[in-house]
Amino acid sequence: MSKFPTVLKRLVLGRPFRSDRLSHTLLPKRIALPIFASDALSSVAYAPEEIFLTLSVAGLSAYALAPWIGITVAVVMLVVVASYRQNVHAYPSGGGDYEVATTNLGGKFGLTVASALLVDYVLTVAVSTSSGVANIGSAVPWVAQHKVLASIVIVVVLTSLNLRGIRESGKAFAIPTYGFIVGVLVMVAWGLIQAATGTEMRAESAGFTLNAEGTFAGAAYAFLVLRAFSSGAAALTGVEAISNGVPAFQKPKSKNAATTLLLMGVLAVTMLIGIIALAIITKVTFAEDPDRQLVGAPPGYEQKTILAQIAHAVFADFPPAFYYVSFSTGIILLLAANTAFNGFPVLGSILAQDRYLPRQLHTRGDRLAFSNGILFLAAFALVLIIAFDAEVTRLIQLYIVGVFVSFTVSQAGMIRHWNRLLAKETDPAARRRMRRSQTVNAIGLTCTGTVLVIVLITKFLLGAWIAIAAMVAIFALMTAIRKHYDRVADELKELGDTPTVLPSRNHAIVLVSKLHRPTLRALAYAKAMRPDVLEAVTVNVDDADTRKLTAEWDAHNFKVPLKVVESPYREITKPVLDYVKRVRGDNPRNVVTVFIPEYVVGHWWEQVLHNQSALRLKGRLLFQSGVIVASVPWQLESSAKAAARVRNERPAAGDVRRGFSPNGKPEVRAAKPKEPAE
Repeated sequence: MSKFPTVLKRLVLGRPFRSDRLSHTLLPKRIALPIFASDALSSVAYAPEEIFLTLSVAGLSAYALAPWIGITVAVVMLVVVASYRQNVHAYPSGGGDYEVATTNLGGKFGLTVASALLVDYVLTVAVSTSSGVANIGSAVPWVAQHKVLASIVIVVVLTSLNLRGIRESGKAFAIPTYGFIVGVLVMVAWGLIQAATGTEMRAESAGFTLNAEGTFAGAAYAFLVLRAFSSGAAALTGVEAISNGVPAFQKPKSKNAATTLLLMGVLAVTMLIGIIALAIITKVTFAEDPDRQLVGAPPGYEQKTILAQIAHAVFADFPPAFYYVSFSTGIILLLAANTAFNGFPVLGSILAQDRYLPRQLHTRGDRLAFSNGILFLAAFALVLIIAFDAEVTRLIQLYIVGVFVSFTVSQAGMIRHWNRLLAKETDPAARRRMRRSQTVNAIGLTCTGTVLVIVLITKFLLGAWIAIAAMVAIFALMTAIRKHYDRVADELKELGDTPTVLPSRNHAIVLVSKLHRPTLRALAYAKAMRPDVLEAVTVNVDDADTRKLTAEWDAHNFKVPLKVVESPYREITKPVLDYVKRVRGDNPRNVVTVFIPEYVVGHWWEQVLHNQSALRLKGRLLFQSGVIVASVPWQLESSAKAAARVRNERPAAGDVRRGFSPNGKPEVRAAKPKEPAE
């Protein structure tokens, strides 16, 4: 085969890792934070925006509720963080919410959580990438005009980095993540200091007025506030990622994961409250429909993100700081997708091990990452980005449903977990600790369950139904996959004392298209098998060629008869299948062995030119009962050269003993001269 695919693979992924290097890929807390917490940290960039965007429908007066909604979201986040600290200590194996639900509530609840998380991970990549492109577009107009293309490029780059391995991607993402944290914290601190000293800070939209989309009162106003809260709850996405990634931490795994989780929660809450406070102070006006709602905006006004407007107001006298915050926000939002790139493959691997997903997802790639899971995630995310034109407002309506389903079910499972332990534990001190943990999880269940109900009520018709439908479809698909694997396992299991029945008759058929070396090798191999009946078969698709073949066959005086099968419609596969069925008959102990000569080529483009008929024929024969298919290869010169190149690059054990030189050719050694007689 050509060396180009291998060279390209090495350029993208690097050199492969040995399996015994898995321990070297474990993460310290300083690297684990940007890998697993980037989603939760970055969501503070668009969660406040979604709160203001939803409230804008009721006019500027509704903005007064934004701080209270932000505080409520922050409280829920701290409760969820405290609850998940219990999870990582109780279940450090990496199954996360799926393992908690399966162990304590049963397999169906586990599959519900798994389907919700799989949908949420895909949406995390789509939403984070689209939001990051929107933030960068606030400073770079070209990006804003080509959002879909920019998003596709970013997903491809993230996929390539993650295929190189979790530790390598963590190192690449650590500096941008910490840069974003520092940038936002400095902006919040400096903005609050200026506000305390009486310095006026005005956002570029501070002078605009906002037209309400209608009259809101009573139940309608309450519904709007709940919808704003459910949109702001997007800040909680990614909290569960650490509980799924505990095996990737250095020892002590549970302790390091719990510490990272706490640090993430404190940072996210601080930035969330700070951004909302500065938005109120700088009088940001943010509309769901700028063209219709914003009054006083200049013609062709391009509405910038809330974070960009705050940064411009806070750092009005220092533009480099504004650009730093804008670009670092865009980058962290892009890198937030990395949380999903680490969570989805691990969860997919566990589900594959439990036979709910294809087994290929359980396989590690060259760099010890779950490469197939990474590629699956990227493909599904790209479909969403293209389908929704990389619009954050449209995508976010599908978001957070799945994550709050997993939150709620997981907390219910943890309460069941503590009940089981309390039933066995007699030590009073241990029981008090368990009761405290159970109380934390009970509060978490109450909060997340309430938010889930609010999200379902307020977002169902806005697009949440799509996420729910996807969850149901994935649940059904995983159930079907498990049934398939169980059925296959039942058929393949050992038969115990059942004796092995030998074939009563073996009828061997050598397929012949031309009389050449591959045919002669297949014929010789078939003779060596000593079947009961041996014959050669050719399909007559051209009378002249068939007559020429039979004449050559008779001229060589082969003792094996050549059978000609007619094909009036110039087919090859069906006439062979029909003939094999007739030969085998109805006896279940009869076996037909079909020998197919094949060329082996050394370049991928040569493969396209050969063996297509053989591939189709093998594919059909494999479904025939009592038929054994044997491929008899004939290595062409290009194949021999390719094998020599591989041997030259990486010599195989025993090459020298077998007489091969480093260039892959048989080594000719001069005879050793005899010692002269004394």
